Amino acid sequence: MTITLVPDNEALSSVLPSERLLANGMAIPELRQKYRHIENWRNVRAVTMVWAWTALLVWGGTHWGVWAALGAFVLMGPMHARFAILMHEAAHKLLFTNKRINDFVGKWIVAYPALVPISIYRRSHFAHHRDEFGPDEPDIAFYRGYPCEPTDLRRRLVRDAVGISGYKNFKALVMATTRSSSRRLSSEILLVQVIMFGVFWLASGAWWSYLAFWWLPWMTQWRVLNRLRAIAEHGGMQRSDDRRLTTHNVTQHWLARFWFVPYNTGWHLAHHVDMGVPWHNLPAYHAELVSAGYITADITFKNYFELWKSATSGAPEQ
Repeated sequence: MTITLVPDNEALSSVLPSERLLANGMAIPELRQKYRHIENWRNVRAVTMVWAWTALLVWGGTHWGVWAALGAFVLMGPMHARFAILMHEAAHKLLFTNKRINDFVGKWIVAYPALVPISIYRRSHFAHHRDEFGPDEPDIAFYRGYPCEPTDLRRRLVRDAVGISGYKNFKALVMATTRSSSRRLSSEILLVQVIMFGVFWLASGAWWSYLAFWWLPWMTQWRVLNRLRAIAEHGGMQRSDDRRLTTHNVTQHWLARFWFVPYNTGWHLAHHVDMGVPWHNLPAYHAELVSAGYITADITFKNYFELWKSATSGAPEQ
Protein backbone atom coordinates (compact mmCIF):
# COMPACT_ATOMS: atom_id res chain seq x y z
CA MET A 1 0.00 0.00 0.00
CA THR A 2 1.34 3.42 -0.95
CA ILE A 3 2.00 5.77 1.96
CA THR A 4 0.65 9.22 1.18
CA LEU A 5 -0.46 12.50 2.76
CA VAL A 6 -3.00 13.16 0.01
CA PRO A 7 -6.64 12.67 1.07
CA ASP A 8 -8.56 9.80 -0.51
CA ASN A 9 -11.03 10.84 -3.17
CA GLU A 10 -13.78 9.37 -1.00
CA ALA A 11 -12.98 12.01 1.63
CA LEU A 12 -13.58 14.88 -0.80
CA SER A 13 -17.22 15.87 -0.60
CA SER A 14 -18.91 17.03 -3.82
CA VAL A 15 -20.95 19.94 -2.54
CA LEU A 16 -20.05 22.75 -4.92
CA PRO A 17 -21.31 24.89 -6.46
CA SER A 18 -23.75 26.04 -3.80
CA GLU A 19 -25.88 29.10 -3.23
CA ARG A 20 -22.92 30.91 -1.68
CA LEU A 21 -19.87 29.33 -3.30
CA LEU A 22 -18.78 28.71 -6.86
CA ALA A 23 -17.52 25.36 -8.15
CA ASN A 24 -13.91 26.30 -7.31
CA GLY A 25 -14.79 27.28 -3.73
CA MET A 26 -14.69 31.04 -4.22
CA ALA A 27 -17.58 33.01 -2.82
CA ILE A 28 -20.20 34.24 -5.23
CA PRO A 29 -19.53 37.84 -6.36
CA GLU A 30 -21.99 39.34 -3.89
CA LEU A 31 -20.13 37.72 -0.96
CA ARG A 32 -16.64 37.88 -2.39
CA GLN A 33 -16.43 41.63 -1.93
CA LYS A 34 -17.11 41.21 1.78
CA TYR A 35 -14.43 38.56 2.25
CA ARG A 36 -11.89 40.50 0.18
CA HIS A 37 -12.37 43.74 2.10
CA ILE A 38 -9.05 45.06 3.50
CA GLU A 39 -9.18 46.73 6.91
CA ASN A 40 -6.26 49.14 6.79
CA TRP A 41 -6.35 49.92 10.50
CA ARG A 42 -5.70 46.27 11.36
CA ASN A 43 -2.55 46.26 9.27
CA VAL A 44 -1.36 49.60 10.64
CA ARG A 45 -1.70 48.05 14.07
CA ALA A 46 -0.04 44.80 13.00
CA VAL A 47 3.00 46.51 11.46
CA THR A 48 3.33 48.88 14.43
CA MET A 49 3.04 46.11 16.98
CA VAL A 50 5.51 43.74 15.31
CA TRP A 51 8.13 46.49 15.41
CA ALA A 52 7.18 47.45 18.97
CA TRP A 53 7.60 43.86 20.16
CA THR A 54 10.88 43.56 18.28
CA ALA A 55 12.18 46.71 19.99
CA LEU A 56 11.05 45.42 23.39
CA LEU A 57 12.78 42.08 22.87
CA VAL A 58 16.02 43.75 21.80
CA TRP A 59 15.91 46.13 24.77
CA GLY A 60 15.07 43.40 27.27
CA GLY A 61 17.65 41.04 25.81
CA THR A 62 20.44 43.57 26.26
CA HIS A 63 19.44 44.99 29.68
CA TRP A 64 17.71 42.30 31.74
CA GLY A 65 20.34 39.61 32.08
CA VAL A 66 21.32 36.36 30.42
CA TRP A 67 17.92 34.67 30.78
CA ALA A 68 16.19 37.63 29.20
CA ALA A 69 18.73 37.50 26.38
CA LEU A 70 18.02 33.82 25.82
CA GLY A 71 14.28 34.50 25.91
CA ALA A 72 14.63 37.37 23.45
CA PHE A 73 16.58 35.15 21.06
CA VAL A 74 13.94 32.42 21.22
CA LEU A 75 11.00 34.80 20.89
CA MET A 76 12.52 36.49 17.88
CA GLY A 77 11.64 33.39 15.88
CA PRO A 78 7.90 34.17 16.13
CA MET A 79 8.72 37.79 15.30
CA HIS A 80 10.39 36.69 12.06
CA ALA A 81 7.29 34.62 11.32
CA ARG A 82 5.20 37.78 11.71
CA PHE A 83 7.41 39.79 9.41
CA ALA A 84 7.20 36.99 6.85
CA ILE A 85 3.41 36.84 6.91
CA LEU A 86 3.00 40.62 6.72
CA MET A 87 5.42 40.57 3.78
CA HIS A 88 3.28 37.83 2.23
CA GLU A 89 0.19 40.03 2.62
CA ALA A 90 1.99 42.91 0.93
CA ALA A 91 3.11 40.63 -1.91
CA HIS A 92 -0.55 39.76 -2.45
CA LYS A 93 -1.38 43.50 -2.32
CA LEU A 94 -3.55 42.86 0.70
CA LEU A 95 -1.68 44.91 3.31
CA PHE A 96 -3.22 48.29 2.38
CA THR A 97 -5.85 49.34 -0.12
CA ASN A 98 -3.57 52.07 -1.43
CA LYS A 99 -1.17 50.14 -3.65
CA ARG A 100 1.68 52.65 -3.33
CA ILE A 101 1.48 52.51 0.46
CA ASN A 102 1.12 48.73 0.32
CA ASP A 103 4.28 48.37 -1.76
CA PHE A 104 6.31 50.96 0.18
CA VAL A 105 5.51 49.49 3.61
CA GLY A 106 5.77 45.96 2.30
CA LYS A 107 9.19 46.66 0.81
CA TRP A 108 10.99 48.99 3.23
CA ILE A 109 9.25 48.38 6.56
CA VAL A 110 8.55 44.65 6.37
CA ALA A 111 10.33 42.71 3.60
CA TYR A 112 13.77 44.32 3.45
CA PRO A 113 14.24 44.21 7.24
CA ALA A 114 13.40 40.50 7.00
CA LEU A 115 16.00 40.11 4.19
CA VAL A 116 13.38 39.26 1.57
CA PRO A 117 13.49 40.61 -2.03
CA ILE A 118 9.75 41.10 -2.21
CA SER A 119 9.61 41.80 -5.95
CA ILE A 120 11.20 38.41 -6.68
CA TYR A 121 9.11 36.74 -4.00
CA ARG A 122 5.89 38.17 -5.48
CA ARG A 123 6.60 36.73 -8.93
CA SER A 124 7.56 33.30 -7.66
CA HIS A 125 4.76 33.18 -5.11
CA PHE A 126 2.13 33.93 -7.73
CA ALA A 127 3.56 31.05 -9.77
CA HIS A 128 3.02 28.89 -6.69
CA HIS A 129 -0.62 29.94 -6.49
CA ARG A 130 -1.28 29.51 -10.20
CA ASP A 131 -0.24 25.87 -10.22
CA GLU A 132 0.81 24.24 -6.96
CA PHE A 133 3.27 21.42 -7.68
CA GLY A 134 3.34 22.45 -11.34
CA PRO A 135 6.53 22.81 -13.42
CA ASP A 136 7.08 26.37 -12.16
CA GLU A 137 6.54 25.59 -8.47
CA PRO A 138 9.25 27.69 -6.71
CA ASP A 139 9.09 25.89 -3.37
CA ILE A 140 9.04 22.29 -4.52
CA ALA A 141 12.12 21.50 -2.42
CA PHE A 142 10.05 22.20 0.71
CA TYR A 143 7.08 20.08 -0.36
CA ARG A 144 8.30 16.98 -2.15
CA GLY A 145 9.60 13.80 -0.60
CA TYR A 146 6.95 13.40 2.09
CA PRO A 147 6.18 11.19 3.86
CA CYS A 148 9.82 10.57 4.68
CA GLU A 149 11.80 8.70 7.29
CA PRO A 150 12.04 10.54 10.64
CA THR A 151 15.81 10.67 10.27
CA ASP A 152 15.45 12.53 6.98
CA LEU A 153 13.37 15.33 8.48
CA ARG A 154 15.59 15.43 11.56
CA ARG A 155 18.65 15.91 9.35
CA ARG A 156 16.99 18.79 7.49
CA LEU A 157 15.91 20.48 10.71
CA VAL A 158 19.38 20.16 12.24
CA ARG A 159 20.85 21.72 9.11
CA ASP A 160 18.38 24.59 9.54
CA ALA A 161 18.97 24.94 13.28
CA VAL A 162 22.75 25.23 13.08
CA GLY A 163 22.65 27.86 10.34
CA ILE A 164 23.68 25.86 7.27
CA SER A 165 20.49 26.70 5.38
CA GLY A 166 20.61 30.30 6.57
CA TYR A 167 24.22 30.66 5.48
CA LYS A 168 23.33 29.54 1.96
CA ASN A 169 20.53 32.11 1.81
CA PHE A 170 22.66 34.92 3.21
CA LYS A 171 25.61 34.07 0.96
CA ALA A 172 23.32 34.16 -2.09
CA LEU A 173 22.10 37.61 -1.05
CA VAL A 174 25.63 38.93 -0.64
CA MET A 175 26.85 37.37 -3.87
CA ALA A 176 23.92 38.96 -5.72
CA THR A 177 25.63 42.33 -5.24
CA THR A 178 28.29 41.23 -7.74
CA ARG A 179 25.76 40.75 -10.56
CA SER A 180 24.46 43.76 -12.46
CA SER A 181 20.96 42.28 -12.77
CA SER A 182 20.49 42.00 -9.01
CA ARG A 183 23.00 44.46 -7.56
CA ARG A 184 20.54 47.24 -6.73
CA LEU A 185 17.99 44.95 -5.11
CA SER A 186 20.46 43.05 -2.93
CA SER A 187 22.34 46.23 -2.05
CA GLU A 188 19.12 47.88 -0.85
CA ILE A 189 18.37 44.92 1.41
CA LEU A 190 21.89 44.89 2.85
CA LEU A 191 21.78 48.66 3.34
CA VAL A 192 18.63 48.23 5.43
CA GLN A 193 20.50 45.64 7.50
CA VAL A 194 23.37 48.09 8.08
CA ILE A 195 20.87 50.74 9.19
CA MET A 196 19.21 48.25 11.52
CA PHE A 197 22.61 47.32 12.95
CA GLY A 198 23.23 50.98 13.79
CA VAL A 199 19.72 51.60 15.15
CA PHE A 200 19.82 48.49 17.34
CA TRP A 201 23.24 49.54 18.66
CA LEU A 202 22.20 53.12 19.41
CA ALA A 203 18.87 52.13 20.96
CA SER A 204 20.19 49.30 23.11
CA GLY A 205 23.76 50.41 23.78
CA ALA A 206 25.03 46.99 22.71
CA TRP A 207 26.84 46.66 19.38
CA TRP A 208 26.00 42.96 19.22
CA SER A 209 22.23 43.34 19.68
CA TYR A 210 21.43 43.19 15.96
CA LEU A 211 23.52 40.04 15.49
CA ALA A 212 22.14 38.25 18.55
CA PHE A 213 18.50 39.24 18.31
CA TRP A 214 17.88 39.62 14.59
CA TRP A 215 20.44 38.14 12.24
CA LEU A 216 21.21 34.98 14.22
CA PRO A 217 17.53 34.03 14.83
CA TRP A 218 16.94 34.58 11.10
CA MET A 219 19.88 32.31 10.31
CA THR A 220 18.82 29.50 12.63
CA GLN A 221 15.46 29.07 14.33
CA TRP A 222 13.49 30.93 11.67
CA ARG A 223 14.74 28.33 9.18
CA VAL A 224 13.31 25.57 11.38
CA LEU A 225 9.96 27.32 11.79
CA ASN A 226 9.73 28.07 8.09
CA ARG A 227 10.39 24.47 7.09
CA LEU A 228 7.86 23.09 9.58
CA ARG A 229 5.27 25.56 8.34
CA ALA A 230 5.97 24.70 4.70
CA ILE A 231 5.45 21.00 5.41
CA ALA A 232 2.22 21.82 7.23
CA GLU A 233 0.96 23.80 4.25
CA HIS A 234 1.77 21.58 1.27
CA GLY A 235 4.14 18.78 2.29
CA GLY A 236 3.46 15.57 0.38
CA MET A 237 0.48 16.89 -1.56
CA GLN A 238 0.00 16.79 -5.34
CA ARG A 239 -0.84 18.84 -8.41
CA SER A 240 -4.59 19.30 -8.81
CA ASP A 241 -7.34 21.80 -9.59
CA ASP A 242 -8.93 20.77 -6.29
CA ARG A 243 -7.14 22.79 -3.61
CA ARG A 244 -7.94 20.11 -1.04
CA LEU A 245 -5.37 17.93 -2.83
CA THR A 246 -2.68 20.62 -2.95
CA THR A 247 -3.02 22.15 0.53
CA HIS A 248 -3.40 20.72 4.02
CA ASN A 249 -6.05 21.79 6.49
CA VAL A 250 -5.10 21.86 10.17
CA THR A 251 -7.19 22.71 13.22
CA GLN A 252 -5.83 25.93 14.69
CA HIS A 253 -4.66 26.29 18.30
CA TRP A 254 -3.37 29.39 20.03
CA LEU A 255 0.15 28.06 20.63
CA ALA A 256 0.77 27.32 16.95
CA ARG A 257 -0.78 30.64 15.99
CA PHE A 258 1.59 32.42 18.35
CA TRP A 259 4.69 30.48 17.39
CA PHE A 260 4.77 30.06 13.62
CA VAL A 261 1.38 30.60 11.91
CA PRO A 262 0.44 34.14 13.02
CA TYR A 263 -2.11 36.41 11.36
CA ASN A 264 -4.43 33.49 10.55
CA THR A 265 -2.01 32.01 8.04
CA GLY A 266 -2.82 28.57 9.46
CA TRP A 267 -6.13 28.68 7.57
CA HIS A 268 -4.02 27.98 4.52
CA LEU A 269 -6.52 25.95 2.52
CA ALA A 270 -8.93 28.89 2.59
CA HIS A 271 -6.08 31.13 1.42
CA HIS A 272 -5.42 28.89 -1.57
CA VAL A 273 -9.07 28.64 -2.51
CA ASP A 274 -9.15 32.45 -2.76
CA MET A 275 -5.80 34.20 -2.45
CA GLY A 276 -7.55 37.58 -2.52
CA VAL A 277 -8.90 37.19 1.01
CA PRO A 278 -6.80 39.21 3.51
CA TRP A 279 -5.57 37.56 6.70
CA HIS A 280 -8.18 39.06 9.02
CA ASN A 281 -11.03 37.53 6.97
CA LEU A 282 -9.56 34.03 6.60
CA PRO A 283 -11.28 32.54 9.69
CA ALA A 284 -14.70 33.68 8.43
CA TYR A 285 -13.98 32.43 4.93
CA HIS A 286 -12.74 29.12 6.32
CA ALA A 287 -15.99 28.85 8.29
CA GLU A 288 -17.88 29.46 5.04
CA LEU A 289 -16.06 26.53 3.41
CA VAL A 290 -16.77 24.33 6.42
CA SER A 291 -20.44 25.32 6.47
CA ALA A 292 -20.75 24.38 2.80
CA GLY A 293 -19.23 20.96 3.49
CA TYR A 294 -16.20 21.65 1.29
CA ILE A 295 -13.83 21.31 4.26
CA THR A 296 -14.62 18.34 6.49
CA ALA A 297 -13.13 16.55 9.47
CA ASP A 298 -11.97 13.76 7.15
CA ILE A 299 -9.40 16.04 5.49
CA THR A 300 -8.45 17.97 8.64
CA PHE A 301 -5.51 17.24 10.91
CA LYS A 302 -6.29 17.73 14.59
CA ASN A 303 -3.05 19.62 15.17
CA TYR A 304 0.35 20.22 13.60
CA PHE A 305 2.03 17.41 15.53
CA GLU A 306 -0.39 14.93 13.96
CA LEU A 307 0.50 16.26 10.51
CA TRP A 308 4.25 16.17 11.12
CA LYS A 309 3.93 12.64 12.48
CA SER A 310 2.14 11.64 9.29
CA ALA A 311 4.85 13.38 7.27
CA THR A 312 7.48 11.16 8.91
CA SER A 313 5.60 7.88 8.68
CA GLY A 314 8.11 6.44 6.24
CA ALA A 315 9.33 7.02 2.71
CA PRO A 316 6.71 6.72 -0.04
CA GLU A 317 6.59 3.28 -1.60
CA GLN A 318 7.57 3.05 -5.24
